Amino acid sequence: MSMILTGKLELRSDNGVETTGGDTSTFTRVNFPTSFPAGSEVIVHAQVQTFNGAHTPGLRLADVSADGFLIRMNEIYATNAKSDGTHGWETVGWTAHTV
Repeated sequence: MSMILTGKLELRSDNGVETTGGDTSTFTRVNFPTSFPAGSEVIVHAQVQTFNGAHTPGLRLADVSADGFLIRMNEIYATNAKSDGTHGWETVGWTAHTV
């Protein structure tokens, strides 16, 4: 049987663009309101719900578990569109599902 949890949070970035894989020191921890059963395979989908900043805010997720996940706003960083990484407050909605 599939289980679904939902939520939202206010998120901003005061840090530069993170380009080092695996460095989650600037991520925010999100704890699920109810944990998934032990041993569950969990996937998380997150999307920015607002348009408060001029630059495109990307999202990074890490360490998804039965209890929660880590999330970070990381402005889009491309060859011709380099961002400083900082971004104002945006509302981020998320869903988490078992598979």
